[in-house]
Amino acid sequence: MKPSSPPRPKAILFDLDDTLWPIRPVIVAAEIALHDWLAQHAPRVARQFSIETLRERRLALLAEQPHYHVDLGALRRAGLHAAFAQAGEDAAKVEAAMTLFFAARNAVTPYEDVLPGLARLRGRILLGSISNGNADLAAIGMARHFQVSLAAARFGSAKPDAAIFHAACAGLGVAPAEAVYVGDDLLLDVAGAQNAGLRAVWMRRAEADLPEDIRPDAICATFDALLAWLLPQLEE
Repeated sequence: MKPSSPPRPKAILFDLDDTLWPIRPVIVAAEIALHDWLAQHAPRVARQFSIETLRERRLALLAEQPHYHVDLGALRRAGLHAAFAQAGEDAAKVEAAMTLFFAARNAVTPYEDVLPGLARLRGRILLGSISNGNADLAAIGMARHFQVSLAAARFGSAKPDAAIFHAACAGLGVAPAEAVYVGDDLLLDVAGAQNAGLRAVWMRRAEADLPEDIRPDAICATFDALLAWLLPQLEE
């Protein structure tokens, strides 16, 4: 008996960091800007803790309190509060530090194929996003592209939890089987989406091995390749 074809896609949802833009150089620049701010406004913290030390302390805190996986901004804020307390700095300055960090963290540059690709999809399929990070699509200037955008920190659970995928599908008014999810992380994005009943595309912009136990519905190195895979299905 011939296997049935998957339903025609009615919605496509995207991960953000490292799928629509590279995030590592942005975070590096944001952490440098934050440490420069600390040197000026909270010098005892800057003298006592380097960028690397602050990062190590955050990772240790995350290991001790894994609930912070749902809100990485809260993790950074908690790390700063601990550093300010240990250095004897005024904790009231932490929010100003976080405001500066978030502004720098949202200074992203989409991959060159992303905005033209989203424009080609507009009006042809429902668009959404799901992210475990703390990107602000409104601040970035890309919120208008998506009918639904869910962030783990605001939703209360993070990928690969099926609940956040199901909520995004519900927000778009589609069944999970009618949606495609696109992301760069094999466990959080590909396996997470498939376990929630969506099809999943691995956006592999850099060379990486594919484990035997994960089988994306498609593997694309560019947004153009994603369109070449998706658009014929919209015309069926």
